[in-house]
Amino acid sequence: MAPVVDTDDLIDSQDVAEILGLSHRSSVTTYLKRYADFPRPAVERGAGRTRLWVRQHIEAWASARA
Repeated sequence: MAPVVDTDDLIDSQDVAEILGLSHRSSVTTYLKRYADFPRPAVERGAGRTRLWVRQHIEAWASARA
């Protein structure tokens, strides 16, 4: 069974970029490829479509890297 996620906790790549201090949301894809421990999207709907992450996962990852 997939974990239950509150939809209010989901963020897109723009929000992820802001949390990480990145200037471009496209940099989030680079992070996905570069860092094996980077949180995977909670929702991934295919190439070219919006991915969504759980805010707490991104915040925890960013805190651990600081």
